[in-house]
Amino acid sequence: MNSIPSSEVLIIGAGPAGLMLANILGMYGRSVTVLEARDELIDYPRGVGLDDESLRTIQTVGLVDTVLPHTAPQHIMRLVNGSGKTIMINNPQTQEFGWDRKHAFIQPEVDKALYEGLAQYPNINVHFGHLVEDVTEDANGVTAIARVTNADGTETETRFSAQYLVGCEGGKSPTRKRMGVSFEGDSPSTRWLVVDVDNDPLGTPNVFLGADPKRPYVSIGLPHAVRRWEFMLHDHEDESVVTSKEWVAEMLKDHVPDPHNLSYIRRRVFTHHGRVAGSFRKGRQLIAGDAAHLMPVWMGQGWNSGMRDATNLGWKLTSVLTGTAGEDILDTYTSERKDHAKAMVDLSMTLGSVIKLTNPLAVAARDAASSVLNLFPSAKSYFSDMRFKPMPRYTAGVLADPTTQASGNAAAKLTSKLIPVLTANNKVSPVGVQFPQPRVNSQLGENRLLDDVIGNWWTVLVWGNDPKDVLPAHSIKALEALGAKLVAIVPETQRAWATEHMDKDVLVLGDHTGTVKRWFNERPTPMIFLRPDRFVAGACLHQHGPATLQAILDSMGSAADHSPAKPQDSALAV
Repeated sequence: MNSIPSSEVLIIGAGPAGLMLANILGMYGRSVTVLEARDELIDYPRGVGLDDESLRTIQTVGLVDTVLPHTAPQHIMRLVNGSGKTIMINNPQTQEFGWDRKHAFIQPEVDKALYEGLAQYPNINVHFGHLVEDVTEDANGVTAIARVTNADGTETETRFSAQYLVGCEGGKSPTRKRMGVSFEGDSPSTRWLVVDVDNDPLGTPNVFLGADPKRPYVSIGLPHAVRRWEFMLHDHEDESVVTSKEWVAEMLKDHVPDPHNLSYIRRRVFTHHGRVAGSFRKGRQLIAGDAAHLMPVWMGQGWNSGMRDATNLGWKLTSVLTGTAGEDILDTYTSERKDHAKAMVDLSMTLGSVIKLTNPLAVAARDAASSVLNLFPSAKSYFSDMRFKPMPRYTAGVLADPTTQASGNAAAKLTSKLIPVLTANNKVSPVGVQFPQPRVNSQLGENRLLDDVIGNWWTVLVWGNDPKDVLPAHSIKALEALGAKLVAIVPETQRAWATEHMDKDVLVLGDHTGTVKRWFNERPTPMIFLRPDRFVAGACLHQHGPATLQAILDSMGSAADHSPAKPQDSALAV
């Protein structure tokens, strides 16, 4: 049996979650081995929806320019009934996180971009054709035994060792099964036929969800002239029949002028699953992506949920490997990600139930209710602006409560009796949610997205003040040990003055659009402790800064007087 030199992290599965996690760890200078049982990446379309949170992560790892050509922004979704009448329009206009909220995309091309992006990291190795058959774990690490079939048909086994293992092998994940955790949820019996064609015979953009009681369907315009249809199957319809060209042509006769003249990419039957693992970690083994949760397709959140997993886990593994945090921080991966994954599964299942109604009375009630709701602008915008989508809000994890400065938990409301809080326009806490990504000016360039300027590690953002003037020396020392960047945001009119008068180690940003000022004007939290995944770990008035910082460090298993190793300097550069 062969042995390969050890790496810090072993990722099983070169799907989107595994590839993104490898990119994040590579960006931070960590050594990673990726083992994929297939001989190459999957080359047929699967996911079709990419959201702004995922694109922000892609931006962070420096691959946004290679991914954007395979996307179509502002992907509008229309839910129509059996007579073609629009029940609901989903067309969010916000660019809160720096990008359009919804994009169509070609998954094989984007996955390929994530894979090719790994070539820039000499510490990342990807091995295709390696089927992991066994894993052992002890107090010091994990060892995986992979079987490889050689060109001559012979088989060899190779051992790969690492400090941690992350299973990203899909819904049947052997890693999850080894961990012995539950996989709770539903697998509805309803089957669907998915049909992907090249040279789109319609050419119309966007998404139509056809809530037709006779046969619910989906029609999606995708980048690169790809069109997808999905049709709900009835129980008596055999898979071998419904995937034939003749049967598909019959289904498409009301959709295209000539259903017999199509360039098929695939015709395949699938069943939706809605499941979430009981825990995403056990010891030195973790799971991410479909291994941790299976997402019905209706909200287009399966691929994006895997990106959220990688974004949350990557910096935490780095923190443990560099000594910035204790190993218990890995438990916060489950506490922060599981509830949101379940909320997205539940929402997707609910939307699917609305679409696939076939009972005439239920269909009539649904259509009547939608007609009434569309008369009210607030209700209509609730769906159009996608406010029904549960945004991630962490209440337990790497956090500090904004009112009590308690460690590891954060209430969703500000309850302080101080006048700045009592008089605030918005008492919803920003702690535990993702910080916006406005455009700013600085000496590094003008009108740039925030993340491109502040870098990819910890950041302290202070409105209108020098962080070194409002934080004591021991807090500054702790932030230096954490590798945090100190940032002051001021109105653009003050940027030149602030650059000259503030400490040379403070990055000064100019709010030339007024977006940042409006955000801080609404909230009595002018000091923000921003995690590497762009979530707010702490938010407070300046005098609460030291206590808030200490609470955050405690939630990481850190100490203010500890001087851990930092991720490689290049990872912190902007």
